[in-house]
Amino acid sequence: MSYAIIRNTKYKRENLKGIFRHNERRNKNYSNDNIDKEKLYLNYSIKSPQYSYEKEFERIKEKYNLKGQIKKVSNIACEYIITSNHDFFEKIGEEETKGFFETAYKFVVEYKDLGEQYIMSAKVHRDEQTPHMHLIFLPVVHTKDKKGNPIDKLACSEFWKAKDSYRQLQDAFYKYMVENGFDLQRGLPKEETNRQHYSVEEYKNITNFKETKEVLKNMKLELPDVPDITDININRLSKKRDEKILEEIIKPKDDLINELYQDKLMLQQELLKKSKMFEKAEKYQKERDNIIADNENLHNQVEQVISEYKQKEFDIEWKYKSKIKGLEKENNHLNKVVDKFYDTVEKFINWICQKFGIGESKELVREFEKETNMYIDPEKQIKKEERGKEWDLEI
Repeated sequence: MSYAIIRNTKYKRENLKGIFRHNERRNKNYSNDNIDKEKLYLNYSIKSPQYSYEKEFERIKEKYNLKGQIKKVSNIACEYIITSNHDFFEKIGEEETKGFFETAYKFVVEYKDLGEQYIMSAKVHRDEQTPHMHLIFLPVVHTKDKKGNPIDKLACSEFWKAKDSYRQLQDAFYKYMVENGFDLQRGLPKEETNRQHYSVEEYKNITNFKETKEVLKNMKLELPDVPDITDININRLSKKRDEKILEEIIKPKDDLINELYQDKLMLQQELLKKSKMFEKAEKYQKERDNIIADNENLHNQVEQVISEYKQKEFDIEWKYKSKIKGLEKENNHLNKVVDKFYDTVEKFINWICQKFGIGESKELVREFEKETNMYIDPEKQIKKEERGKEWDLEI
């Protein structure tokens, strides 16, 4: 049966830059030989950071007003590496694998009541032999200040305060995953197995991985030269005994050596083909890396152009919205002036009629319009003049 695996590592501020570039696959070359660059597209994020880990840390710290004294030597972030073995993921398939990591993510959110807001990044790597998740979070404890007010405090030592805190983590993770339907077993504690957990790089250093790989690469098959059977002086041998030795011992050995020699020639030819193939593959890899780098630069340029375009679009939109708002305000003012003018003219005409005993104001208006051939209503007058211009154009 497969194990439920969760490992924790603590980081200082100075570590965050390198961890960010590795986890988010921002490097061009990696010391880990297991990374298959052609499978980088399979990696995905359950939670992506808005910025680099350093800037993301500052953003979260400021947004949630995290308390706690942070020194240069302080551990300010932790990383869970969550996985199982290769056979487990092969057995459950791709969809269930996604469910495994999503369930593990929920466990971290709930464990010690951490909260999703304190997770900076959760990246699933599928470009290596065994799928695994790198989850970076801030070790925040929910406590109270001296006055008894609830606060969130960044304190790695308090988060992992208990002596058996890692054992508690392993127990809780195993229980959570099993309760959510994954057929796993709890790994034995290191106190029982006396096993030391090493990182990949530590393991490679201990086993001289790179030196051993280089020796195997440079190893050559050396076979003895084929002896010439004619060099044997048969005349000096007693005929029966020596012929028997020649036929039963020397000749079979000679045939075997000839066969080995031919095998050596075939191996050399095969190695030569592999060498040429390797050179082509290496050349292809360099070209591919250059294309990826060019694509990344082009992508950055496109993003910059889009950003500039959006900014200009925003500026233009804001400018015209301000102008439209000004025109609407001016139009409202003019409407009020016109309405006031109508009201004033009407009152003026009524006043004249009463002052001079002319009669009704409507009669006075009709006489004015008849004698002057003009409307006292400006809208009617404007329409009349526009019709006159249209008639002149038609004539």
